[in-house]
Amino acid sequence: MLIFAADFMAEEKNIKQQYLDFEEYIRQGEPEKRERAEAWRVAIGLQAVDGLSTSEYLQETARRNIEGEITIDEARELVKEYYIKKTVHDDDDADKEEADRVSSNISKLLQTDAFTYSLAGFSAIHRAIFEGVFKHAGRFRDYDISKKEWVLRNDTVLYGRWQDLCMTVEYDLEQERQFDYTALNKDEMIEHLAKFVAGLWQIHPFGEGNTRTTAIFTIKYLRSLGFSVNNDMFEHYSWYFRNALVRANYRNVQKGINAEPLFLIRFFRNLLLGETNELKNRYMIINLPEEWKTPTSTPTSTPTSSVSDLLQTANPLIRNLVKVIGSSQCSIKDMLEGLGLKDRKNFLEYHLVPAISGGYVRLLYPDKPRHPRQKYLLTVKGQMLYQELTKQLDLL
Repeated sequence: MLIFAADFMAEEKNIKQQYLDFEEYIRQGEPEKRERAEAWRVAIGLQAVDGLSTSEYLQETARRNIEGEITIDEARELVKEYYIKKTVHDDDDADKEEADRVSSNISKLLQTDAFTYSLAGFSAIHRAIFEGVFKHAGRFRDYDISKKEWVLRNDTVLYGRWQDLCMTVEYDLEQERQFDYTALNKDEMIEHLAKFVAGLWQIHPFGEGNTRTTAIFTIKYLRSLGFSVNNDMFEHYSWYFRNALVRANYRNVQKGINAEPLFLIRFFRNLLLGETNELKNRYMIINLPEEWKTPTSTPTSTPTSSVSDLLQTANPLIRNLVKVIGSSQCSIKDMLEGLGLKDRKNFLEYHLVPAISGGYVRLLYPDKPRHPRQKYLLTVKGQMLYQELTKQLDLL
């Protein structure tokens, strides 16, 4: 156990050293700088899942991009040229180059809204992340794998067979596409999302970079559902995220160990509901000593306010619109009638646009805003708010 404790402390220290302090950009409130800073923070923090850290050159290049001095594409090119022209090489150059180039690639992905929910789209994320780093970027592996995991005391999760990779990824994506969130409460929604992400990760379709690819896919997918993802979670808890995925997929009948999704559920509750569950890597080690254990039946810490804070909105106009739409698909005319309004311009400005921007309402034909049969419906986030509002009415 002393060895595991030493490994844990060393890994924790290594991860903390990787985080960049871009807080000044987050605090100053300039939207474009804040968005770029958040993208870089996540991109750099995710390198911890493979024990990598970025160089000082990458950090300075990131700052130049955040400041608007250079574009993200120029930043990526500068990082590439830096390693091509570098004459003095250190022992960790290969790891630094991977971390730097992958961070700049991830930052670009997060600075764009484009997202394709499909097998090809999932592969494209891996290709975009590891372009110029892995020769097999974007390609599924053609061999079986196993990995010794620290939290499993060097045992491995059973990953997908290479012959079945395309079929299993496509199946999981299609099952999720058809899933109906309408009747779920927030707890059920979180549990379902955690199960979906864990299952997708367990397939492990790529030879390397599966966790980073799954994380970016998850961020973009959650955004498509209307959620404003808390980027701090993927920055500061990327290693926890990976270990939680491991525990959610590991079972050993002989040792009496079952898959434990609770750790991943806690991560998602913090991510999407704003809870403050304690996220400690050491709690996930199998056969944990009693002094290291934490209760597993309930969250270790919750906010004093309602866990619906990140789902709720104080804007009564958005709340009224969500109640009008409900489980229906509504036209502009339907929504105006439901709200008892006649002024289309004011409705768009004060009701519909804020509801769409807040992630509560989406377009039926998002690629064709002026589609003649355009309808509006609630996102998954909007459905969660609708459930909360309905529950409040039932209590009156």
